[in-house]
Amino acid sequence: MRLRATVSVLAAVASLCAFGPLPPQNPGTAGNGTATMHGDSASSDTTPYPGPGSGPVSWSRTALASACPTVVIGGDGRPVALCTTIFGQTPTVHLLDPATGADLASLALPKGSLFGGVYAYLDATNALVVVDGDDDLLRIGHHLAGGAWSLTVDQSTSLAGAIPSGDDIVGLSPGWDGRIWFATAGGVIGTVDTSTGAVRTLATGEGVANSISTVPGHTAVATDHALYLLSEAPDGTPVVDWRAPYDRGPGRKPGQLSWGTGATPSFFGPGDGTEYVTLTDNAAPHENLLVYRVAGGPTPVCSTPVLTQYPQSGTEDAVIASGSSVFVTDTYGYPYPALPAGAPASVPASASFDGGMSRVDLNPGGDGCHPVWNSDVKSAALPRLSLADGRIYTLTVAGPTGTLGAQTFASYSYATVDPATGAQLSSSWIGLGLLYNPLQMTGTTAPDGTLYQGTETGVLRITRG
Repeated sequence: MRLRATVSVLAAVASLCAFGPLPPQNPGTAGNGTATMHGDSASSDTTPYPGPGSGPVSWSRTALASACPTVVIGGDGRPVALCTTIFGQTPTVHLLDPATGADLASLALPKGSLFGGVYAYLDATNALVVVDGDDDLLRIGHHLAGGAWSLTVDQSTSLAGAIPSGDDIVGLSPGWDGRIWFATAGGVIGTVDTSTGAVRTLATGEGVANSISTVPGHTAVATDHALYLLSEAPDGTPVVDWRAPYDRGPGRKPGQLSWGTGATPSFFGPGDGTEYVTLTDNAAPHENLLVYRVAGGPTPVCSTPVLTQYPQSGTEDAVIASGSSVFVTDTYGYPYPALPAGAPASVPASASFDGGMSRVDLNPGGDGCHPVWNSDVKSAALPRLSLADGRIYTLTVAGPTGTLGAQTFASYSYATVDPATGAQLSSSWIGLGLLYNPLQMTGTTAPDGTLYQGTETGVLRITRG
């Protein structure tokens, strides 16, 4: 028995060591794992913190009448949620009580497009950095006075002169030199120095529908035609280091919000976490995982179909990328309740939602890659990999998942997945219908192990036991 226990412990340690490292800590953000929608500025979708685990859990729901795609947590441990109201689609910031999840304060912002008010990050001072519908770059702080919390705009920098009329900023991430990078839906990529107000831009002429990612010296932006790797001139003007076109497929797939990749690009690597950058294309019938060596130019070192356990596949989720491994989630056919203005009809017109995940590993030396597993775990959220406890955390869905079913009788559960095998380790039922639908949004694990998961109508707070 002692030998068997020792072998079990060694296997667990080996599993934990199989992933990582975390990307470099961006000096412009809160700590890795809780600073952005995707955990860090590299968009690795990993966390250094253990989650609620695979045993019994408790949960509560904070009703906000809003979809809440971004929950971030600073060094003070206080969750900040960026949500979009169901009625009016108004971006609204909420400060939550870390002990209960209760809404302590809120601040509505001028609205832009559906994508506006989605991507933001928490800076090193625990202020939320976001662009509002008036093209103002805001730093929103939370403050306690007289026993009551408030949210206030502590800094505002206008970007209006650099943004074409009718365009909206959708991607936002800080560089290592103090400037902040942004990308617009119309394909303008730029930097802003909030200390001087200087804005420098580059127009690609291509659409952008996802966020952007930054590591030391590099910024990655995925348009609806290509992946761009950029650096900057001394005055902050973006410089294209290389452009890698990808297969954008015959049209927008059902379960995606735009025509092209549905993924924010992710930096990762087994060395310092920045050697490679990856995203998915929109090829039919199966999308491909594409991996590029950052220093190697626009030829992928890995291009392989993923989610091949189904007749067709596609994703609106960023990947999990850590060490030499990439995990891809299938959202093909997922019934979003709303689409961005101008979104083209999907091809085909409709499809059922299969769910599922794939893991792909780079070959030793980084030349090529190989599938490790396909899983049928029906993830309804963008999963997050814990490097502390070696589990993937998500919410799953069962039952009717058509447009009406997902909002009424679909059953949503908290679940953990083994990253080594793709097997589901645990499942705890949460609830039915739109109150609990996570809309393929990602959860954030606090340092104390509490998981905050945005849903269509608010935020779930899930704890161990």
